[in-house]
Amino acid sequence: MDRNLALELVRVTETAAIVSSQFMGRGDKNGADGAAVEAMRKAFSSVDINGEVVIGEGELDEAPMLYIGEKVGKQKADSMEVDIAVDPLDGTTLISKGLPNVISVIAIGEKGSLLKAPDTYMKKIVVGPKAKGCIDLNKSHEENIKSVSKALGKKTSQMTIVVQDRERHNDIIEVARKLGCRIQMFGDGDVATAMSTCFEETGIDMMMGIGGGPEGVITAVAIKCMGGDMQAQIYPMSEQERNRCYEMGFSDDELSKVLSIDDLAKGDNLYFAATGITDGDLLTGVKNISGNKIKTQSVVMRAKTGTIRFVDAIHNLNKSKTLIELMDKYEIK
Repeated sequence: MDRNLALELVRVTETAAIVSSQFMGRGDKNGADGAAVEAMRKAFSSVDINGEVVIGEGELDEAPMLYIGEKVGKQKADSMEVDIAVDPLDGTTLISKGLPNVISVIAIGEKGSLLKAPDTYMKKIVVGPKAKGCIDLNKSHEENIKSVSKALGKKTSQMTIVVQDRERHNDIIEVARKLGCRIQMFGDGDVATAMSTCFEETGIDMMMGIGGGPEGVITAVAIKCMGGDMQAQIYPMSEQERNRCYEMGFSDDELSKVLSIDDLAKGDNLYFAATGITDGDLLTGVKNISGNKIKTQSVVMRAKTGTIRFVDAIHNLNKSKTLIELMDKYEIK
């Protein structure tokens, strides 16, 4: 794939971030999500790809979405064919409350490279590059924590494990506390949190728990670009979710399988882009500055080269027809 595609993807996440940022702290998560979706869809129309969304937003909760199977990009005969995984707004509850770590994300790969994960739950373990090859979902929480501890050259009491603040994770928290680990809770925003394991300055050593399946595939692309590691298992937690898996062609054997990072995102012809919407651990959020201008910060990564680029941009709203139209439509009076 053309490496210039990376900057095209950043323009897409920037557009979604800018438009949805108007909803920060407004208590309207569906409004924010809908704005991000429309902005991303509109921005994709100028990208020279023949793309198909294989990971979209959850159909089960009837959220606004770029739906699975949707065609995006210019769709020309000679455009490259790609799989696309999107989350126009990762952290809908967070943005409604004006909380940190809300981002807009895209992952892209050659056709057939991304797992078409059902919109159900997924078990996950994520670690950075130094612990690559040291995790196994078939093993206990204690065994995994000790294995990562050894790989990092740290005592378990020196480790920080990030876990989503949900009752279903009490068993992980109990084991981590027994081993003396520091525990950092988060509310929403799986993708941004998982990425923090690959940046040493965050102090996060490991992410464990059960979260969204679609977000798991997007996370896998990001982690692969950064040289980290991840394992996952599709984990339906209701009869409705299990039936959804069957509808998407998954058998019981496939649901019991532990998925490696290569099962989630095949090959290295993969790209990942994200733009901060609210300030977070890795990216600053959208800022309104003087002169009807907006400042954004994004990250774009390529698996083949391992390149990680941070992109600071200033957008002049007076000179972007797309942004003018979208901002006017979603302006909150």
